Amino acid sequence: MTGKGQARMRPESVEALAEIIRLTDMPLSPVGGGTRLRPGEGQGARIETGRLSGVTHYEPEALTLVVRAGTSLQAVQELLASEGQMLAFEPDGRAGSTIGGVVAANASGPRRVQAGACRDALIGVQFVDGRGEIIRNGGRVMKNVTGYDLVKLMAGSRGTLGVLTECAFKTAPIPQVSLTLALPDLEAGPAVAALTRALTGPFDVSGAGWLPERGALIRLEGLEGSVAIRRQTLAARLEGFGGLVEVPGMNWADLVPEARGGDLWRITCQPTEAPALLAALPEPLALDWGGALIWVELPPGEMPVLPSWSGQAQRVRGTEPALVPPMNSIVARLNRDLRARFDPRGILVGEG
Repeated sequence: MTGKGQARMRPESVEALAEIIRLTDMPLSPVGGGTRLRPGEGQGARIETGRLSGVTHYEPEALTLVVRAGTSLQAVQELLASEGQMLAFEPDGRAGSTIGGVVAANASGPRRVQAGACRDALIGVQFVDGRGEIIRNGGRVMKNVTGYDLVKLMAGSRGTLGVLTECAFKTAPIPQVSLTLALPDLEAGPAVAALTRALTGPFDVSGAGWLPERGALIRLEGLEGSVAIRRQTLAARLEGFGGLVEVPGMNWADLVPEARGGDLWRITCQPTEAPALLAALPEPLALDWGGALIWVELPPGEMPVLPSWSGQAQRVRGTEPALVPPMNSIVARLNRDLRARFDPRGILVGEG
């Protein structure tokens, strides 16, 4: 019973979840909304966290939120917006996503260049490890987790160390003004130069990207007067790239594209490496340049042929997992050691 869809479990309490894990002898795949599953993930019997939902503590004055992992991201954002707040990081919002899935994937959108990633806003976690033990950061301390920063470990662990059941976050006020500006005539190569110039100046950019139909995109946020001044000085800094135009209603989640029939690849690089990479690739689906990310689609099963560079390319949509170049042997050993500590039976096979 290890194939996708062959078994599904929907525990209604943390204790029930812990019992399932303690008693099982088959591979398990924790799943929230299932919106971020990568090739090779979700192949075990699925533990769905949707019934572990709801806000357990929200204190707007203290800018803190504690929420169960199966709660939808949309519900969390709507609650915070009712108080004029948002998460202190920007999720890479996918329709149907749960907040636990966001944490498990460390799913962080373009604002991370200014505000940090999900793991930077996460201040506490509760999860059930591969032994079926309930562990809470700052609460119950077990010998096998002493010395570990559980928050940092769980953010991005993709369900391989434990099943998230509760997450605590810092929140932040919604900016008074959020303004998106575009250099609409720039192709990807020239856009990299313009975006790099914007990001390295005193403009406090909270998002920088490129889309084929939009050109180079830059987001400025904050108080109205501050945004107006930064817009003016930024226009002067980028004068050689064409005139900046305002883009109303920009959805920055578009910088995390969907595949259109082929395999979707996520490529990281240094800014100086971008010209050679872009020359070797088909036109990108998107650039999230605050995170130095190139998103590109290749024919099913095809591997990218790239010049030597310092980053990595990962297939995030497609049939087979692939990482180019393969994971460093030291990092791979550290990952194996961590999984042996938290999941000694090796039954947790990934989340999304």
